Amino acid sequence: MWVSGTAAAIGRSVDTYYRDAARCSRMVSLLEGLVPRGGLAFDIGAHLGDRAASFVKLGARVVAVEPQPAMFRALRLLRGTCRDVSLVQAAVGRTAGDATMLLNSANPATSTLCRDFVAAAQTGPSWQGENWDRHVRVSVVTFDDLIARFGVPDFTKLDVEGRENEALAGLSHPLPALSFEATSIRRGVALSCIDRLETLGAYRYNLSLGENHVLRHEDWVSADAIRRDIAGLTHEENSGDVYALRAH
Repeated sequence: MWVSGTAAAIGRSVDTYYRDAARCSRMVSLLEGLVPRGGLAFDIGAHLGDRAASFVKLGARVVAVEPQPAMFRALRLLRGTCRDVSLVQAAVGRTAGDATMLLNSANPATSTLCRDFVAAAQTGPSWQGENWDRHVRVSVVTFDDLIARFGVPDFTKLDVEGRENEALAGLSHPLPALSFEATSIRRGVALSCIDRLETLGAYRYNLSLGENHVLRHEDWVSADAIRRDIAGLTHEENSGDVYALRAH
């Protein structure tokens, strides 16, 4: 059963994430050097699965993980018949179990397990008017749980609204390549993600702001350099994705 306002919000997300052909093309172009044909990709915080769709276009098998009941139903309608996509209804965290998710009915992409994220959003100009009006209990699995079930992914997209560091805390395997969200309202989360990755292996980094899906740096940079990028994010820039590539 759809909550009032959620169906309309999902419709807007479909417009944003699926009907902008230029955006989809940029996303595929960015990812094609990171996602090998025949490889495995994790889409954690899958929302409506637009990133999963890009992975499939690139010839990868995909595990799409999404905890919100309404969003998962929509994801199943959009991606459930694709033989190369496995769907998991869960959040990803430090330990397995369950947790309370704060839902934003009007903007489900910002629903989160992190109360600190909601509090920080009150201070960000780009976040004014957002309202986390409901909550639901969701299952939580760890990165290691997913790897044990599906294998080590060649690429992982991680976007879980302020809990990216908690998700990576449940990972004991170095990953070949991944992206994770960085926001101007909680820069410390992205910095913690870098710290965690650096304990697992040596990485090089890059940054893509907003939905432009264009890398800032022509050459991949060090952990210290990407930390400076994150520290310099303005409220106008708001958010982006940090890309990490394991150094060989």
